[in-house]
Amino acid sequence: MTTPVTIDSDSRAGLRQWAALGVLTIAIVLLAVDATVLALAIPALTDALSPTATQVLWIGDIYSFAIAGLLVTMGNLADRVGRKRLLLIGSVAFGLASVLAAFAPSAELLIAARALLGVAGATIMPSTLAIIRDMFRDATQRTLAIAVWSVGFTVGSAAGPLVGGALLEHFWWGSVFLINVPVMIVVLGLGIVLLPESRSQRPAPIDLLSALLSVVAIVPVVYAIKQVAKGGLSVDAAVAVAVGVAAGWAFVRRQRTLASPLVEMSLFRIPAFSGAIASNLVAVFAFSGLIFFFSQYLQLVRGFSPFQAGLGELPLSIGSVLIVAFIALIVARFGQGRAIGAGLFVATVGLALLALAEGMPGYVMFAVALATVGIGVGLSQAVATDAVVASVPRDRAGAASSISEMSIELGVALGIAVLGSIHNAMYRAALVIPEGAPESLTDPAGESLPQLASAARGVDGSAEILEAGREAFTLAMQQASLVAAVLVAVAAVIAWRVVPSVRTPARSDRVGG
Repeated sequence: MTTPVTIDSDSRAGLRQWAALGVLTIAIVLLAVDATVLALAIPALTDALSPTATQVLWIGDIYSFAIAGLLVTMGNLADRVGRKRLLLIGSVAFGLASVLAAFAPSAELLIAARALLGVAGATIMPSTLAIIRDMFRDATQRTLAIAVWSVGFTVGSAAGPLVGGALLEHFWWGSVFLINVPVMIVVLGLGIVLLPESRSQRPAPIDLLSALLSVVAIVPVVYAIKQVAKGGLSVDAAVAVAVGVAAGWAFVRRQRTLASPLVEMSLFRIPAFSGAIASNLVAVFAFSGLIFFFSQYLQLVRGFSPFQAGLGELPLSIGSVLIVAFIALIVARFGQGRAIGAGLFVATVGLALLALAEGMPGYVMFAVALATVGIGVGLSQAVATDAVVASVPRDRAGAASSISEMSIELGVALGIAVLGSIHNAMYRAALVIPEGAPESLTDPAGESLPQLASAARGVDGSAEILEAGREAFTLAMQQASLVAAVLVAVAAVIAWRVVPSVRTPARSDRVGG
């Protein structure tokens, strides 16, 4: 059943609000870029700081651990102390931590700086969505504004490798962090002038034990997911999951007994909220897994440079940007639930096309497939995020936003881990070591194509085993893409049936209102 929403024409946003949205989008683009930009800098960083293998993992992972663990707490803190205030404080902290990371003289200090970047990012992310919820009270405008925010996250994630590749061709490894500083200065300067302050009208004290339990529930699970993706099942991963599950159980029980809980569990009984959270997680799951392996595919199988690989992924961003112009009309015509389902179905088609393109020469089919995925993920993520934010009272927008962004962070970790494990298993199953291959390459070949490619440099007679590795990687990539397509198709059906299809009347979305 579809239900039209009555709109108060006096609540429409004007030029100032749209300019403020630009500031918030710049911030979220930078946070998304920072999550993916580091991968290309690891070789140069390793040469400069000589980190151990464990330290390299922490340098990469501590950022997402800090963000994932603190989002819920920071969202509630923003509701209490003021969303603009917390965002501006976080922007200053993000800039300072970026300088510390860029000039870190040791691996230990770089890990600490990355942790501070994650803490600062956790103060910024929920505040952005909560401020949007407060500025855009007209349902149609809010849908469009959140679509722009979602595109910022998608474009930032896809642009990370491109930005990193461009910087590393001309500057030292620290440039991937130092680029944050001028951007955050812009966010800070314009934010002071343009962003409105908002906070909960019924501020409640933050329960410190709940905050601790939320961190302990999330960080070990994210850690376990990443460990399984990199090295398979292990005792460490199993213990981490057990700790996370136990803390999560204790967290949920405590929220049900508190007068002012950190997370109102009743929110999950709202179909628009719970269905949209699940849809967001699956959409990001497919998107992040795709980006992670497609970057490797373009470089190791197709022979692209890091910068060329970043350019090759641009159709994803282009597709997600183009769909923004039509999101308000799509929601007005079909409603939220059906729009989310349609977006996920389009992403399913794109993933299937990608599996087909990986077995074909040339790039044109890749561009079509990637653009299709971008359109589908852009539509579903934007509408799902809007559904989450719109389904709760305005004074709880920060808390709801933090839960929405938590689903995004978990989607990223799950996408890389689950699709990574599937891809690695399929690669090993498909790999056929040719007779006469150098013995020094058989073990690296059995681990992964990146390890094989690294070990094969300068080794005579490596061409045949490299080709076998590329064929196995391509086949595994096709199969992983099809698995992702099936999962996204199931999510499309669930979203279509579970999330209510609330419609907003179609009307002009011009900036001035």
